[in-house]
Amino acid sequence: MSRNLLEIVMGTLVLVVAALFVTFAYSAAQLREVAGYQLTARFNHADGINAGGDVRISGIKVGTIRSTTLDPNTFQAVVVVNIDNAIKLPEDTVAQISSNGLLGDKYLQLEPGNEDAIIPAGGEIKMTQSSVSLESLFGQVAFGLSHPSGHGGGDAGTASAAPNAPKPSP
Repeated sequence: MSRNLLEIVMGTLVLVVAALFVTFAYSAAQLREVAGYQLTARFNHADGINAGGDVRISGIKVGTIRSTTLDPNTFQAVVVVNIDNAIKLPEDTVAQISSNGLLGDKYLQLEPGNEDAIIPAGGEIKMTQSSVSLESLFGQVAFGLSHPSGHGGGDAGTASAAPNAPKPSP
């Protein structure tokens, strides 16, 4: 009987500690959706960002990505975000898609400018910088290394002498 009671107490203790851990992780991760005003931004490539993702200024979460859709006329990604009401963004704010490290998840980084005029609620962030695909970067590096002049042929890191150049004497 005492053994069953001990197992029940230990099991309850494990469940309580797990619940406390989940509560702490949820509050520390700032997974809440930010209530505030809506803005839109248009990108040529919005790889890796999804609804519910972070919007940050200087690494601090100030908003939430509300939705990502495709404009059927321009074929651009339209990103709708909620920004905290306490944050007023100047009209020359730049929105760029950034990454938490080499393989980390992506978020929308805002870099406010110096304009006096602010973007009104429901407005649009005009200056954007699309995400960079790691696959395309690796492809460019691999192509660049195998073709140093960019025109094909030759090995990377090797220099060939001009056809009519005199050969050095031994």
